[in-house]
Amino acid sequence: MKVLITGRNGQVAQALLSSLQGLGELTCLGRAELDLADSNAVRAQVRMLKPDLIINAAAYTAVDQAESEREQAFAINATAPGVLAEEAKALGVPLIHYSTDYVFDGSKNAPYLDNDPPQPLGVYGQSKLAGEQAINAVGGQHLILRTSWVYSLYGRNFLLTMQRLLQERDELRVVSDQIGAPTWAGTIAAATRELIEHWQRGQAGPWGTFHLTGQGETSWFGFASAIGDQLKAAGKPCARLLPITSSEYPTPAQRPLNSRLDCSRLQTAWNIRLPDWQAALADCLRDAD
Repeated sequence: MKVLITGRNGQVAQALLSSLQGLGELTCLGRAELDLADSNAVRAQVRMLKPDLIINAAAYTAVDQAESEREQAFAINATAPGVLAEEAKALGVPLIHYSTDYVFDGSKNAPYLDNDPPQPLGVYGQSKLAGEQAINAVGGQHLILRTSWVYSLYGRNFLLTMQRLLQERDELRVVSDQIGAPTWAGTIAAATRELIEHWQRGQAGPWGTFHLTGQGETSWFGFASAIGDQLKAAGKPCARLLPITSSEYPTPAQRPLNSRLDCSRLQTAWNIRLPDWQAALADCLRDAD
C-alpha cells in the first residue's frame, strides 16, 4: 500500500511516520516538495504518486497570525483539502484529514457532538471549517478527524513552551477559563493506524466527521500544572503557576472557552478506544527519557 502524508514538518505527520511503520510505503512530503497553497502542484504530485491512501496532516496553524493572513490560511486549510479530496475520489482511495475544535465558538455548556452546528470565532477556525465543507462537497471515502490542543516532543507546542518557561521563570500566569482536552500527537497517530487497519480488513465504520481527542478535560492552567508536576518529579526547577482569565491575556484571535469534543461516536462506530489525556501525557514524556 502506498500512503501519501502531507505536512512532514508538523507534529502529527512526524507521529504518523512512526506509528504507521509496516503498513506500507510511506511518502511524507513537506512544503518544499508539496506547497499546499499551489493547487496545480498538489494535483500533479498526487497524480504522479498514485497513492492508495492520502493523509492530510498539513495545516496553517498560526491562530493569531491567521487574522492578518486570511488568504494564506484559506489556501492551505480550505482550498487544498478540497483539491486532495477531488484527487482521492478520482483515484478511488480514502482521504484522512485532521480538523480542529476551533470550528466551534465554545458557547455550548457540554462537549460538542460531531454533528453540532459549527460557528468559528476567527479566521483559523473559519478556514478549517471551509476545508471540512470542501471535502464534504466532493464526497468520496473520507474521514475528517477533529482534534484539540495537540502537543508532542516535536516542533512548537504548549508542552514544549511550558517546559521551557516553567524552568526559566519564577512565576507564570496561565489561562484557566478555557476548557478542553490536551491531545498527544501519538494518540492521533495510533488511532489513525487503527482506523486504517479496520479499513484494510474490510471492517470500516461509516465515513464522515468524527472527534478524536484525549479523554477527560482540563484547562490550559490544569495542563500547565500537570507539566509542572512532571518537572518537579524529575527534580527540575518549576515556576509558581497563577491562574488568569482569557480577558487578562488578550490575543488577536478569540479562543473558544469550551473546546471539549465528544468522541463517543468514533469509539462506537469504529471501535477506537482513546486514552485519558493525563495517561497520554505520561506516555509522551516517557518517550523523552
